Amino acid sequence: MTSILEYFAMSHLDLILAITATMLLGIGKSGIKGLGVVIVTLMALVFGGKASTGILMPMMITADIFAVIYYHRHTQWIFLKKLLPMMVVGVLLGVWWGNDISEEIFKQIMAVFILLTVLIMIWMDRTKTFGIPSHWAFSGFMGLLSGITSMIGNLAGSFASVYLLAVRLPKNEFIGTAAWLFFIINVFKLPFHIFVWKTVNTETLKLNLLLAPAIILGFFIGIKLVKIINNDLYRKLVLLVTAIGALIILFS
Repeated sequence: MTSILEYFAMSHLDLILAITATMLLGIGKSGIKGLGVVIVTLMALVFGGKASTGILMPMMITADIFAVIYYHRHTQWIFLKKLLPMMVVGVLLGVWWGNDISEEIFKQIMAVFILLTVLIMIWMDRTKTFGIPSHWAFSGFMGLLSGITSMIGNLAGSFASVYLLAVRLPKNEFIGTAAWLFFIINVFKLPFHIFVWKTVNTETLKLNLLLAPAIILGFFIGIKLVKIINNDLYRKLVLLVTAIGALIILFS
Protein backbone atom coordinates (compact mmCIF):
# COMPACT_ATOMS: atom_id res chain seq x y z
CA MET A 1 0.00 0.00 0.00
CA THR A 2 2.88 2.35 0.80
CA SER A 3 4.26 2.12 -2.73
CA ILE A 4 0.86 2.96 -4.19
CA LEU A 5 0.55 5.99 -1.93
CA GLU A 6 4.06 7.10 -2.93
CA TYR A 7 3.37 6.58 -6.64
CA PHE A 8 0.33 8.86 -6.50
CA ALA A 9 1.93 11.19 -3.93
CA MET A 10 -1.01 10.54 -1.62
CA SER A 11 -1.15 11.58 2.00
CA HIS A 12 -3.16 9.55 4.48
CA LEU A 13 -5.85 12.23 4.24
CA ASP A 14 -5.91 11.70 0.46
CA LEU A 15 -6.38 7.98 1.04
CA ILE A 16 -9.30 8.65 3.39
CA LEU A 17 -10.92 10.94 0.81
CA ALA A 18 -10.41 8.33 -1.94
CA ILE A 19 -11.93 5.57 0.20
CA THR A 20 -14.85 7.86 1.05
CA ALA A 21 -15.43 8.63 -2.63
CA THR A 22 -15.24 4.93 -3.51
CA MET A 23 -17.74 3.99 -0.82
CA LEU A 24 -20.06 6.75 -2.05
CA LEU A 25 -19.68 5.29 -5.55
CA GLY A 26 -21.01 1.96 -4.30
CA ILE A 27 -23.83 3.71 -2.45
CA GLY A 28 -24.69 5.75 -5.54
CA LYS A 29 -24.82 2.73 -7.82
CA SER A 30 -27.20 1.03 -5.39
CA GLY A 31 -29.82 3.63 -6.26
CA ILE A 32 -29.04 6.68 -4.10
CA LYS A 33 -28.92 9.28 -6.85
CA GLY A 34 -27.12 12.60 -6.67
CA LEU A 35 -23.77 11.39 -5.32
CA GLY A 36 -21.91 11.44 -8.63
CA VAL A 37 -20.83 15.04 -8.37
CA VAL A 38 -19.58 14.54 -4.80
CA ILE A 39 -17.56 11.50 -5.88
CA VAL A 40 -16.01 13.31 -8.84
CA THR A 41 -15.22 16.33 -6.66
CA LEU A 42 -13.42 14.27 -4.02
CA MET A 43 -11.43 12.25 -6.55
CA ALA A 44 -10.45 15.35 -8.51
CA LEU A 45 -9.21 16.98 -5.32
CA VAL A 46 -6.97 13.98 -4.63
CA PHE A 47 -5.75 13.03 -8.11
CA GLY A 48 -6.47 16.00 -10.37
CA GLY A 49 -9.20 16.36 -12.97
CA LYS A 50 -8.17 14.18 -15.90
CA ALA A 51 -6.31 11.51 -13.92
CA SER A 52 -9.27 11.01 -11.59
CA THR A 53 -11.56 10.11 -14.50
CA GLY A 54 -9.34 7.15 -15.39
CA ILE A 55 -8.95 6.01 -11.78
CA LEU A 56 -12.72 6.04 -11.38
CA MET A 57 -13.50 4.18 -14.60
CA PRO A 58 -12.75 0.53 -13.62
CA MET A 59 -14.38 1.09 -10.23
CA MET A 60 -17.49 2.51 -11.87
CA ILE A 61 -17.73 -0.54 -14.12
CA THR A 62 -17.35 -2.81 -11.07
CA ALA A 63 -20.15 -0.96 -9.27
CA ASP A 64 -22.25 -1.03 -12.46
CA ILE A 65 -21.99 -4.83 -12.53
CA PHE A 66 -23.40 -5.05 -9.00
CA ALA A 67 -26.22 -2.67 -9.95
CA VAL A 68 -27.05 -4.53 -13.17
CA ILE A 69 -27.22 -7.87 -11.35
CA TYR A 70 -29.39 -6.50 -8.53
CA TYR A 71 -31.80 -4.37 -10.60
CA HIS A 72 -31.72 -6.19 -13.95
CA ARG A 73 -35.36 -7.30 -13.85
CA HIS A 74 -36.53 -3.68 -13.65
CA THR A 75 -34.71 -2.42 -16.78
CA GLN A 76 -36.83 -0.61 -19.41
CA TRP A 77 -34.89 -1.26 -22.62
CA ILE A 78 -36.90 1.11 -24.82
CA PHE A 79 -35.42 4.13 -23.04
CA LEU A 80 -31.90 2.77 -23.38
CA LYS A 81 -32.39 2.65 -27.14
CA LYS A 82 -33.44 6.30 -27.17
CA LEU A 83 -30.50 7.59 -25.10
CA LEU A 84 -27.54 5.41 -26.10
CA PRO A 85 -26.92 6.46 -29.74
CA MET A 86 -26.38 10.14 -28.91
CA MET A 87 -24.51 9.23 -25.73
CA VAL A 88 -21.99 7.36 -27.88
CA VAL A 89 -21.61 10.45 -30.10
CA GLY A 90 -21.16 12.59 -26.99
CA VAL A 91 -18.44 10.28 -25.63
CA LEU A 92 -16.53 10.52 -28.93
CA LEU A 93 -16.77 14.32 -28.82
CA GLY A 94 -15.56 14.24 -25.23
CA VAL A 95 -12.57 12.04 -26.17
CA TRP A 96 -11.52 14.46 -28.92
CA TRP A 97 -12.10 17.58 -26.84
CA GLY A 98 -10.64 16.34 -23.57
CA ASN A 99 -7.45 14.90 -25.10
CA ASP A 100 -6.01 18.26 -26.16
CA ILE A 101 -6.74 20.55 -23.22
CA SER A 102 -4.49 21.35 -20.27
CA GLU A 103 -5.01 19.99 -16.77
CA GLU A 104 -5.95 23.45 -15.48
CA ILE A 105 -8.63 23.98 -18.14
CA PHE A 106 -9.80 20.39 -17.64
CA LYS A 107 -10.34 21.08 -13.90
CA GLN A 108 -12.22 24.29 -14.70
CA ILE A 109 -14.46 22.50 -17.19
CA MET A 110 -15.17 19.79 -14.63
CA ALA A 111 -16.06 22.42 -12.02
CA VAL A 112 -18.43 24.16 -14.45
CA PHE A 113 -20.07 20.83 -15.28
CA ILE A 114 -20.44 20.08 -11.57
CA LEU A 115 -22.07 23.45 -10.87
CA LEU A 116 -24.30 23.03 -13.92
CA THR A 117 -25.31 19.63 -12.60
CA VAL A 118 -26.17 21.13 -9.23
CA LEU A 119 -28.38 23.73 -10.92
CA ILE A 120 -30.12 20.98 -12.91
CA MET A 121 -30.74 18.99 -9.73
CA ILE A 122 -32.18 22.06 -7.98
CA TRP A 123 -34.39 22.72 -10.99
CA MET A 124 -35.56 19.09 -10.96
CA ASP A 125 -36.48 19.35 -7.28
CA ARG A 126 -38.47 22.54 -7.80
CA THR A 127 -40.40 21.35 -10.85
CA LYS A 128 -41.65 17.98 -9.61
CA THR A 129 -45.05 18.48 -11.17
CA PHE A 130 -43.74 19.99 -14.39
CA GLY A 131 -43.93 17.72 -17.43
CA ILE A 132 -40.55 17.61 -19.16
CA PRO A 133 -40.96 17.06 -22.92
CA SER A 134 -40.39 13.48 -24.06
CA HIS A 135 -39.87 14.40 -27.74
CA TRP A 136 -37.13 12.50 -29.60
CA ALA A 137 -35.10 15.71 -29.92
CA PHE A 138 -35.08 16.08 -26.14
CA SER A 139 -33.85 12.52 -25.60
CA GLY A 140 -31.17 13.09 -28.24
CA PHE A 141 -30.01 16.33 -26.63
CA MET A 142 -29.92 14.78 -23.16
CA GLY A 143 -28.05 11.77 -24.56
CA LEU A 144 -25.46 14.03 -26.22
CA LEU A 145 -24.88 16.04 -23.02
CA SER A 146 -24.70 12.82 -21.00
CA GLY A 147 -22.05 11.39 -23.31
CA ILE A 148 -19.86 14.51 -23.30
CA THR A 149 -20.04 15.01 -19.53
CA SER A 150 -19.57 11.28 -18.97
CA MET A 151 -16.25 11.30 -20.83
CA ILE A 152 -15.00 14.68 -19.58
CA GLY A 153 -15.82 14.21 -15.92
CA ASN A 154 -17.97 11.10 -15.25
CA LEU A 155 -20.88 13.48 -14.67
CA ALA A 156 -23.58 12.10 -16.95
CA GLY A 157 -25.90 11.05 -14.13
CA SER A 158 -27.96 14.19 -13.75
CA PHE A 159 -28.47 14.72 -17.48
CA ALA A 160 -29.66 11.14 -17.89
CA SER A 161 -31.81 11.54 -14.78
CA VAL A 162 -33.58 14.54 -16.33
CA TYR A 163 -34.64 12.34 -19.23
CA LEU A 164 -35.63 9.34 -17.07
CA LEU A 165 -37.62 11.74 -14.90
CA ALA A 166 -39.43 13.00 -17.98
CA VAL A 167 -40.78 9.55 -18.79
CA ARG A 168 -41.86 9.12 -15.15
CA LEU A 169 -40.23 5.77 -14.43
CA PRO A 170 -40.96 4.30 -10.97
CA LYS A 171 -37.99 4.11 -8.59
CA ASN A 172 -36.82 0.55 -9.32
CA GLU A 173 -37.31 0.92 -13.08
CA PHE A 174 -35.41 4.20 -12.93
CA ILE A 175 -32.48 2.55 -11.11
CA GLY A 176 -32.48 -0.58 -13.29
CA THR A 177 -32.54 1.37 -16.55
CA ALA A 178 -29.77 3.73 -15.36
CA ALA A 179 -27.69 0.75 -14.23
CA TRP A 180 -27.59 -0.80 -17.71
CA LEU A 181 -27.21 2.59 -19.39
CA PHE A 182 -24.04 3.46 -17.50
CA PHE A 183 -22.62 -0.05 -17.58
CA ILE A 184 -22.78 -0.03 -21.39
CA ILE A 185 -21.42 3.49 -21.78
CA ASN A 186 -18.63 2.99 -19.23
CA VAL A 187 -17.43 -0.18 -20.95
CA PHE A 188 -17.46 1.78 -24.23
CA LYS A 189 -15.35 4.55 -22.62
CA LEU A 190 -12.72 2.26 -21.09
CA PRO A 191 -10.56 1.71 -24.23
CA PHE A 192 -10.30 5.49 -24.74
CA HIS A 193 -9.00 5.89 -21.19
CA ILE A 194 -6.44 3.13 -21.78
CA PHE A 195 -5.20 3.91 -25.30
CA VAL A 196 -6.00 7.59 -25.97
CA TRP A 197 -5.93 9.48 -22.68
CA LYS A 198 -3.70 6.83 -21.01
CA THR A 199 -5.39 7.47 -17.66
CA VAL A 200 -5.80 3.72 -16.94
CA ASN A 201 -2.60 1.75 -16.42
CA THR A 202 -1.08 -0.91 -14.19
CA GLU A 203 -0.62 1.45 -11.25
CA THR A 204 -4.15 2.84 -11.39
CA LEU A 205 -5.50 -0.72 -11.48
CA LYS A 206 -3.47 -1.56 -8.35
CA LEU A 207 -5.09 1.44 -6.68
CA ASN A 208 -8.49 0.20 -7.85
CA LEU A 209 -7.84 -3.16 -6.18
CA LEU A 210 -6.89 -1.38 -2.95
CA LEU A 211 -10.14 0.61 -3.00
CA ALA A 212 -12.45 -2.17 -4.30
CA PRO A 213 -13.72 -3.38 -0.89
CA ALA A 214 -15.16 0.08 -0.27
CA ILE A 215 -17.27 -0.27 -3.43
CA ILE A 216 -18.81 -3.52 -2.22
CA LEU A 217 -19.41 -2.19 1.28
CA GLY A 218 -20.93 1.00 -0.11
CA PHE A 219 -23.26 -0.88 -2.44
CA PHE A 220 -24.79 -2.98 0.33
CA ILE A 221 -25.07 0.03 2.63
CA GLY A 222 -26.85 1.84 -0.19
CA ILE A 223 -29.35 -0.99 -0.65
CA LYS A 224 -30.41 -0.47 2.97
CA LEU A 225 -30.44 3.34 2.66
CA VAL A 226 -32.69 3.29 -0.42
CA LYS A 227 -35.48 2.04 1.81
CA ILE A 228 -35.08 4.35 4.81
CA ILE A 229 -33.42 7.62 3.74
CA ASN A 230 -35.18 10.97 4.05
CA ASN A 231 -34.83 12.00 0.43
CA ASP A 232 -35.59 15.72 0.84
CA LEU A 233 -32.95 16.35 3.52
CA TYR A 234 -30.47 14.09 1.73
CA ARG A 235 -30.72 15.96 -1.56
CA LYS A 236 -30.28 19.35 0.14
CA LEU A 237 -27.09 18.16 1.87
CA VAL A 238 -25.74 16.65 -1.36
CA LEU A 239 -26.39 19.86 -3.28
CA LEU A 240 -24.66 21.98 -0.62
CA VAL A 241 -21.56 19.77 -0.33
CA THR A 242 -21.34 19.37 -4.09
CA ALA A 243 -21.47 23.10 -4.79
CA ILE A 244 -18.78 23.77 -2.19
CA GLY A 245 -16.57 21.04 -3.66
CA ALA A 246 -16.99 22.39 -7.18
CA LEU A 247 -15.99 25.89 -6.06
CA ILE A 248 -12.90 24.44 -4.34
CA ILE A 249 -11.86 22.73 -7.60
CA LEU A 250 -12.59 25.85 -9.63
CA PHE A 251 -10.45 28.15 -7.49
CA SER A 252 -7.75 25.72 -6.28
